[in-house]
Amino acid sequence: MALPENGAAWPPPEWAAYYDRIAVDDAWYSGDRGRLARIYGREQKTPRRRLWSRRSTAHRPGRDTRLHVPLAGDIAQTSADMLFADMPRVVVEDARTQTRLDQLLADGHTQQMLLSAAEQCAALSGVYLRATWDRDLVDRPLLTAVQPDNAVPEFRFGMLAAVNFWRELPGSTTQQVWRHVERHEPGRIVHALYQGSGDNIGRRVPLTEHPDTAALVASIESDGESTTTGIRQLTACYIPNMTPNRLHRGSPIGRSDYAAPIYDQLDGLDEVWTSWMRDIRLARARLIVPDGYLRSNGPGKGASFDEDAEVYAQLNMPPTENGGITLSQFDIRVEEHQRTAEALTRQAAQSAGYAARSFGLDQNGGAARTATEVDSEDDKSTITRRKKAGHWKQGMSDALFALLELDAVHFGSGAPAERPRVEFPDGVAESPMDTAQTLDLLNRAQAVSTATRVKILHPEWNDTEVAAEAAAILRETGTAAPDPGDTYPLAA
Repeated sequence: MALPENGAAWPPPEWAAYYDRIAVDDAWYSGDRGRLARIYGREQKTPRRRLWSRRSTAHRPGRDTRLHVPLAGDIAQTSADMLFADMPRVVVEDARTQTRLDQLLADGHTQQMLLSAAEQCAALSGVYLRATWDRDLVDRPLLTAVQPDNAVPEFRFGMLAAVNFWRELPGSTTQQVWRHVERHEPGRIVHALYQGSGDNIGRRVPLTEHPDTAALVASIESDGESTTTGIRQLTACYIPNMTPNRLHRGSPIGRSDYAAPIYDQLDGLDEVWTSWMRDIRLARARLIVPDGYLRSNGPGKGASFDEDAEVYAQLNMPPTENGGITLSQFDIRVEEHQRTAEALTRQAAQSAGYAARSFGLDQNGGAARTATEVDSEDDKSTITRRKKAGHWKQGMSDALFALLELDAVHFGSGAPAERPRVEFPDGVAESPMDTAQTLDLLNRAQAVSTATRVKILHPEWNDTEVAAEAAAILRETGTAAPDPGDTYPLAA
């Protein structure tokens, strides 16, 4: 599709199902109880009576005692941390290009942007990276992330061919909605402004009709709608979270971490915590006091019981055992609730592709485990991370290549554009003690050189730094001295 036609339904009907699913994922990711109640409250027929679809006078604002456990947000954050807690290496062959690329990544706070994008990607099924520029803002190209529910993509053979990014502008109301559509095609970017309603794109109007798009007019060329990028590369790329999409098997759109699905586990976990807190409220100590123990507060002011009084006035009541003060306090089912909550959390983490240890749960209930068992449990998270890293490697390479091309064409960097190679670090971070033991065993076995041991200890160093450190170690230990046997004269 090109730009939306006047009067078209919005969002496009062919993408409505995707947007609806993203809305459900977004409600869980946000952790907002109001969003969850609205999302599930609209469902007239649900496969089960979910906690968040129930309607009761007890659930009115200000009286709603339902609790939410933000496990969905923790899952998305865990995914982002595993990928970008350490910035992957981005490497090119040309030294000038490498220097310029490092500067662009540092100035653009790229690691922080990627952490945010990866978290949203895990929650909402995917994310878009966009390369663009704004000379009035900074004198360099920009790399930004775009939400999947603000994009209408076009795929050919599973590859992104073009995409319409859209956003609602300030000043929109329930009756009138302003939308800016930014279409990315190979070689150009098209801008359009629409005035419509909540479910209709409306009519296209000049960019000058809204202050947020009026500044774009200066960059529009003779055709009145587009800006030439000067490069053949598409200035946007799509990164799926995981594939395939199980609800749309032939679609290149990714699936959310919650689409295992784990909605039942998430809802059940909220129900367990709500029940647990209800037990605590009901188990508060209460005193059942006979009328004779109450002291009148005056006409029309009722009566009260002074729990600190040590001596009571003469009471006109029969001296029976039922006439005293009775303590009412129920038991709290702590163990049952805790075990159920841990089981639901463990199952949700496993279905999402992570080890339970990633969320502070002991897989074997506190029993002693060998190092092999621990590594086996972590394998699930490691495999998930590697699968996601594969999608990010390709997407980041495309986006950064476009960034370098824009930098060369529009900012005259002088560095030749080159497709970068993205290298993610090892996802398993060994402790210093484990690394030292490994190096000691390798040294005793004489299985690796000094340079290799230095490289294992400092994987971020380049070959020159490794060689210098290895030479220093050999000098200090005396093993760098030449073999004296070479100086002996040969026998006649």
